[in-house]
Amino acid sequence: MNNETYAERIRVRGLVQGVGFRPTVWNLANRCKLSGAVWNDAEGVLIDAVGSQSSIDRLVQLIEQQPPPLAKIDVIERQPLALAGRADYIGFEIVKSRGGEVLTGIVPDAATCDACLQDINDPQNRRYRYPFTNCTHCGPRLSIVRAIPYDRATTSMAVFQQCESCLTEYRDPADRRFHAQPNACPVCGPRVWLEDAAGISLTDAVGNEPITHAIRLLQSGAILAIKGIGGIHLACDAGNEQAVTTLRRRKQRYHKAFALMAADIVMVRHYAEVSEQEARLLESIAAPIVILQQRGDATLASAIAPGQNSLGFMLPYTPLHHLLMQGLQRPIVLTSGNISDEPQVIANDVAHVQLSGIADYWLLHDREIVNRLDDSVVRVMDGEARMVRRARGYAPAPITLPTTFASVPPILALGGELKNTFCLMKGNKAILSQHMGDLENGATIKEYHRSLALYRQLFQQDPSTVVVDHHPNYLSTQWGQQMAEEFEIHLERVQHHHAHIASCMAEHGCELEQADVLGIALDGLGMGEEGALWGGEFLRVNYRSFQRLGYFKPTAMLGGAKAMYEPWRNTLAYLFSEFSWENLTRDYADLNIIQFLNSKPITNLQQMFERQLNSPLASSCGRLFDAVAAAIGICRDQASHEGQAAIELEALVGRDQFEALGPGYGYQSTLNDGQYLLSWRPLWQALLDDLQQSVAPAVIAAKFHKGLITAVSETALNLCRQQNLDTVVLSGGVFQNRLLLEGVSQRLREQALTVLSPRLLPANDGGLSLGQAVVAAARQLHRVN
Repeated sequence: MNNETYAERIRVRGLVQGVGFRPTVWNLANRCKLSGAVWNDAEGVLIDAVGSQSSIDRLVQLIEQQPPPLAKIDVIERQPLALAGRADYIGFEIVKSRGGEVLTGIVPDAATCDACLQDINDPQNRRYRYPFTNCTHCGPRLSIVRAIPYDRATTSMAVFQQCESCLTEYRDPADRRFHAQPNACPVCGPRVWLEDAAGISLTDAVGNEPITHAIRLLQSGAILAIKGIGGIHLACDAGNEQAVTTLRRRKQRYHKAFALMAADIVMVRHYAEVSEQEARLLESIAAPIVILQQRGDATLASAIAPGQNSLGFMLPYTPLHHLLMQGLQRPIVLTSGNISDEPQVIANDVAHVQLSGIADYWLLHDREIVNRLDDSVVRVMDGEARMVRRARGYAPAPITLPTTFASVPPILALGGELKNTFCLMKGNKAILSQHMGDLENGATIKEYHRSLALYRQLFQQDPSTVVVDHHPNYLSTQWGQQMAEEFEIHLERVQHHHAHIASCMAEHGCELEQADVLGIALDGLGMGEEGALWGGEFLRVNYRSFQRLGYFKPTAMLGGAKAMYEPWRNTLAYLFSEFSWENLTRDYADLNIIQFLNSKPITNLQQMFERQLNSPLASSCGRLFDAVAAAIGICRDQASHEGQAAIELEALVGRDQFEALGPGYGYQSTLNDGQYLLSWRPLWQALLDDLQQSVAPAVIAAKFHKGLITAVSETALNLCRQQNLDTVVLSGGVFQNRLLLEGVSQRLREQALTVLSPRLLPANDGGLSLGQAVVAAARQLHRVN
């Protein structure tokens, strides 16, 4: 009976386009002696298979077991087909893509595979030292795509007509470059060249090896603008102190750490500690920047990561990078090509304008970057890889949600103000944009609108609901309101910290009717209820709603937004809040911090504090970090970027010292209208006493972290007992502090609680849009039901 001829239509959903899925099916179908066809459409891949039932079963089994390296299969659906019109198939063929409603995904850009690396290093290969070598297993995807289905005609490779040799590969299902849309070679593909600051090409002077000349320039101390896969970077020799310092000055990036690229893991290990888990991340197809512990004997320029004990390393992820690093004996700085805080430059002509005065030379190419992609950043904390910035290599891979969300109509969530991403949700699939940046910047705003329009085109999404943050002054909130009015669609507002917790629940697969959790959201700022500013929150949470159970004592932000970049203002506000300034200046007159604060207009500042003039109260954990940092001399007068003081405060603490330390600073916990109120007078009293006794800043920083871990953990345990909760969700940007995340998580797990914290998405506002989307979806489903 198994030898009878059957026909089936097989639907494969997931990330199955642009990854060599059709040639894989072609090869497997021929192995199974089946006739039929395979093609791409807007929902993924469709297969018509004709043959014996056992052979068709075998094909499906092989597809599940042997998919292409970059593919991710969500589901395989099968249905019988009438034989009429299909029994005439002659062999098995790959047919042209077909359109329709877009339900499939686009694969993220992938680091160069081993086979392509062998090609560029083989003198006998026609792609020897060709910097745009790729195949279906690696190379650009999102960075070059304009629409789907993903075919060459819908990418920036459309302008490069393939030569006969490339076409032969492209048309051969047995070749790994079969339908590799960016396929190219030196004869027909993109080219790379080197220019000086005047825009004069140096390629003729150096023959066909501009990369070799670029290597010599880097070794001589020059700063190069290098066009990569998702943007243009600025590069210099990481061991050249003068070059790194010059780059900082020209780029106006005075303190924020620079990313580094090394040739291989061996080179990385000369400068940083690398675990096996971290090595796998570095060598993965996503090739992110991985934050590593710096070795004590590292000999790189001190200006790479001032005030930090970690280094962010990545490995080459394009052939151009591989060829560049093969000629260098130590790492290079590879930082985004921009003036500090602006979007990374992607176009050659724009680079010459915006990077003029920063770069000495330009190593450019003529493959257009359609979608800007920053390098992703990952850090291993509490035993797992955790996203700090999600972009190249990860976006726009969808987040699969529980099937209870499957009936949700399209939702567009617009994210927050800082570290923005947006989210397109349809059913139980959520597609987050790459990291967009801070919407306070005009150039980022323009890029945000362009990317949002492109994503809606790529995924053909027509939302029925648009979701925004509660904060009325966020630009994303204002755009959402305008969109809802213009298109007459539903507008949903979601509280900032509720979104943080819901995002983490969603990525962990919590079901729609999940029992309530205790959410602990610690960050810089977010709009709470009745216009209050929150940032140190203990919440009872489900997808639809939340209840505030506890919070940090609200403290004035002296000068409003200035307090975010002048940490001393937070120190002064905490001291005003807990002590008499007259007593402080009497008892601690010799302390440097008191003398520093007395140099400020204290009388005016006291009046601002007492009358709450431009000094809104905020329960912000981030501002507490700033206050402690400034008190011990870290970024006291000014922080050049968000989180700088907190990052340097964490870096001051040695792991061995921290583990050996006894109890940290104390706190007070009282009930206020039935909610826990955590205040910090014991902390500040002990800290001032330690300063008076000349206790080392590193010890003070360690005692602060220890005390905060105790305060958060004890409050969480008390609330879980009282509220009968068994799961705690930790989120918000402060939980990107390794000491805090690991310390709190360990304490809670020791009490048999389940602890969830972000992994796939950042704990900072980069994950906010997913939380907004799932909250809106849950409310919508509740209204319908």
